[in-house]
Amino acid sequence: MSDESEATGETSETDVTEETSERGRTKNEVNETNETNEMNETNDTSSADGLAERRGMNIEVYQPAEDSGLLAQAAVEYPVSGTVLEVGTGSGWVAQQVSENTDARVLGSDINPHAARQARERGVEAARANLTAPFRDGVLDAVLFNPPYLPTDPDNEWDDWMEHALSGGESGRELIDPFLDDVGRVLTPDGVVLLLVSSLTGYEAVVERAESNGFGVETVVQESYPFETLTVIALTK
Repeated sequence: MSDESEATGETSETDVTEETSERGRTKNEVNETNETNEMNETNDTSSADGLAERRGMNIEVYQPAEDSGLLAQAAVEYPVSGTVLEVGTGSGWVAQQVSENTDARVLGSDINPHAARQARERGVEAARANLTAPFRDGVLDAVLFNPPYLPTDPDNEWDDWMEHALSGGESGRELIDPFLDDVGRVLTPDGVVLLLVSSLTGYEAVVERAESNGFGVETVVQESYPFETLTVIALTK
């Protein structure tokens, strides 16, 4: 993936602009109305194989699943506040839940132009962007990320938008590592990162990378499934 937008402006009102051509299940406080129906439609993907089966389907934007619900739950229960960015917002469902259930102003970004458009249709301020690259230093109070994390053989990759949403490269950490290397730059001094980590990608390796970038790590919420364990960790400096 390459950086396809640039930061502009003198204030933090938007912090990223879109190119002129275009980039789980909830609990407790998180709304379980129409979005619950959307998640039920995706529950056939409740396994690593199920997620992998979505590759190559005629779907351009990642839709809510268990991992989405867990990240939304963590953000609402933490809770996040101030200016919040969801990286890789996909359909914008998580950003919408957080916006509706906290006092935060929630932005969304995604390298997929179809995702940015779909998120905007949900009312999310969304732009096409590559990770945190186009954001200015010290402007975000929280960053949320449910990264593409399925370990994928390079010889078995598909060149489509769902591949971008699902594949984490051979290690499952192809996007997690550069994200952790840069995200501290965009945070305010008291800012926090809520990162979803799958056991498929190597939890300890992710924690080590975070700590090497100066973050303290704590578990916010965790759920175990037959095929993986999902954990949302909070990263602070």
